[in-house]
Formats: sequence, C-alpha cells, structure tokens
Amino acid sequence: MGGSLTYPYGSTSAVRGHVLAALGVLKVASADQMRRLTCPGHKDSKGVRNACLDLAKHGLTLSEGSARDGQKLWGLTPLGLTAAAEVLGRPAADMGGNARGAARSGAPHAMAVNETVIALTGTQPVPTRPIARATPTPAPATPTEPAAPAVPAVLPGFGSVGSWATEVVHNLPGTSRTRPSVRADAVLRAPEAGLPVLLVEVDRGTEADEVLAAKFARYHQYFRVKVKDPAIPAAHAVHASLSVPLWQSLYLPTGRDGYPPIAVVFEPGTRLGEQALKNRMNRVLDLTREHWSGTYQKLGGYGGEPDGYVDFTDAIPVLFTTLDRIRESGPLAPVWWRCGHRRWESLTDALDNPRDRRAWRRREAERNAAQERKEGPATAGDWSQRHIPAQPQLALPPDPPCESCGGPLKSLGGEDPSVPPPDGPTCEACRITEAAQPPTGLFKALFGRQDS
Repeated sequence: MGGSLTYPYGSTSAVRGHVLAALGVLKVASADQMRRLTCPGHKDSKGVRNACLDLAKHGLTLSEGSARDGQKLWGLTPLGLTAAAEVLGRPAADMGGNARGAARSGAPHAMAVNETVIALTGTQPVPTRPIARATPTPAPATPTEPAAPAVPAVLPGFGSVGSWATEVVHNLPGTSRTRPSVRADAVLRAPEAGLPVLLVEVDRGTEADEVLAAKFARYHQYFRVKVKDPAIPAAHAVHASLSVPLWQSLYLPTGRDGYPPIAVVFEPGTRLGEQALKNRMNRVLDLTREHWSGTYQKLGGYGGEPDGYVDFTDAIPVLFTTLDRIRESGPLAPVWWRCGHRRWESLTDALDNPRDRRAWRRREAERNAAQERKEGPATAGDWSQRHIPAQPQLALPPDPPCESCGGPLKSLGGEDPSVPPPDGPTCEACRITEAAQPPTGLFKALFGRQDS
C-alpha cells in the first residue's frame, strides 16, 4: 500500500492509534506484541511496523534496541507519551515514564510482563470489511483441502488494552524523598469483568525466594495505611472511624473481604524445571503465610456446638499461576491456585472466601432449620416459647397474722356494710365478733343502755 507525504509508510490512523495505546500501557514492546494485544486480526505485524515508522517520523516513537529473540523494540518519546494519554483517555500525569533506555539491554522483564498482559487480556480478532475488487478473483478449479484459518484462535480473557497499567508505583505517606514504596508490574482494572482491581507480579525466577516474599510485606504495609476521608470536612475528621484506606483512593472496592488481590505469574523459562518451580511456589507460599491467611474467629453454634469463621479483613488474596497455563487454557479456565485453597480454580472461585462469615451464617441457618424440624411444627412455630425463658415469680414477704386469732388477714368473701373499717392488724371475723359484744368501761357509761 502506497504512502503519503505525511505518512510515507502507508499506515492507517486506526493502527497508529493501536500503537500509541499499546506503548502507552506497555512502555516498550515489539511490533508482534502490539499486534497481539490490540489488533490480533491482522495476519502479520507489517501494518504495526509501518505505523511505528510513521509515528517515528513525527517524533512520537523511537527504537533503541532489540529483544533477545532479535525483534526490534519500540518505545514512546515524551511527546508520544502525551499522545498516548489522549488515545487512552487518561491524564498525562498518570502515564508514568516512557522507559527510556530499557530496550538497550533487551528488556527481558518487560517482555515477560508484556506476554502476561497479552495472555490475560485475550483480545479477540475483529472481523474486517472485505475490500471490493474491480476484477473478481477466480475460484480454484479443483479445491482439494479447506482453507486454513489465517489467524489462530485467541482464548478470551479480561478487559482490554485500556484496562491495564504497568510499573505502577504505590507510595506510602511520608515527607522524605526516599519514602518507601512498592511497585506493581501490572494492574488490571476491569469492573465489567468482575475485577475492580487485580495487581499482577511477574516472576522470572531470577531472584531469591525471600526477595519475592518480602514484596508482599511492603504491599501489606501499604494496604494498612489509612488517610482522612476526602468526603468528610476537616473539622469533623478527628476520629479514626472517619478515615479510609489509602488504596481506595486509587482503586474501587473489591466487593470482598480483604485487600486487593495479587496474582503472581511465574515465567521462569528454561531456568527452572517443573519440580524446582513447584518448590519455589511452596517456599513463597510459606514465607507469605502471615499476609494471605485470615484470622479465625470462634463462635458458638446452635446448642453450644463449637463453630466459627475466618476473618479476611486484614488479608491479601494471593494467587499463583504460570504463563504456560494461561496460554494453554486461557485465563478463564481453572488455572489459578489461591494460597490457602487446595485445588486449581477459576479466577472467580479463587477470589472467593468460602470460609468467611457468610459460610458461618449459612451453617447457622441450617442448624436452626434442623432444630425446628426436630421440635415439631407446634413448638417450632412458637418462637417466643423457644427463645424467651419463663420469667420467675417475685418472692413477696408473707402477710402478718391476725393479732386476735393468729389467722391470716383475709376477707370472708364480700364486704359487709355493718363491718367497721379495719383499724388494726385483725382479721374481718375478729372485727365482727368484737363489734357484737356489749360496750364496757367509758364507752358503756356514755353510750350504753341503762340496766333496768
């Protein structure tokens, strides 16, 4: 295809946009990697190479070296980084650096990160519109075999090129120029795929197990940092409960207990054999146990049965996989091993916490239902009888006895109008008897009848 004075290599605006987006995320990449990430429907990388050359003519891209397999590596200039930010729809301040000089040494770690991003994304080929031809192409006279597909099938994954960022630095609060930080190899944000955030670490087996494990300690330190909630006025943000985790200022909540998940993709190449790779995984798993294991909370079950759940609030979901597994089966397949689980799972199942408080609530509901079936419908339906104990009767002091007869101070059953009102600690019968007796003493002299 012929070019023009502006773009002498004949690239299209669509492919130039793919190149800027890919390099804005990957920072340094080969033409084949850019093709597989953004436009896998192209049968080769010629169109991507032409776009890189046309962009280089305008000072947006440059090449400073080759990968160890001989492929030419491309990067962005500062002007190209600004253009890539516009294509990706991101602020220029969030684009990071342009990895100047990384290609001079072959960029082996960057190449491994690129391959991981490509495998996890699984960009699907987009069908192209057929080109109308003036002269129709004659069909073969004797077709013998069906035509092979020009583009190999791509296993689907998560997100798109715009969902990724690489070499993301997470700074801890501080004023020193040497304040601690932890750098993620890649970060995926694909809420439409159920992944608000997934941090990715690519391990090539070139550092000690302890060095890789120590990175999780820095992640844990960063995730625990809390800052003032920007939604609350400063005059009211004086209590610790009004603060929010620092990481939530960058990423959406995960919707699960715990901190953002971290996936470790092992890509040792030929440096480690199968058994050596398993040993490395087990060693890193043991060294990071305090960061991914939750805290067991003991609760009483129905009838005092011991039970409980695992609290993952202060835990990091750590997942292991290999680049070969992702390439062979795809990231949607059960290729993920969650530290603390005991089998390979899909990413959705691996991110779940099957032993958290939700599981305890389900077991408690099952126990309550079983107890209701055991007690029967009459008792089971009366919630108050099963859950509210009988109230004890108050112990009142006994009534004093009658001073005349020693009996209880009780009425005879019915109020007699002739009975004098009670004027002392005597029963009603004694008061009637006393009223019927003739008066004596002064009372008799004043009110009694005279003897005849």
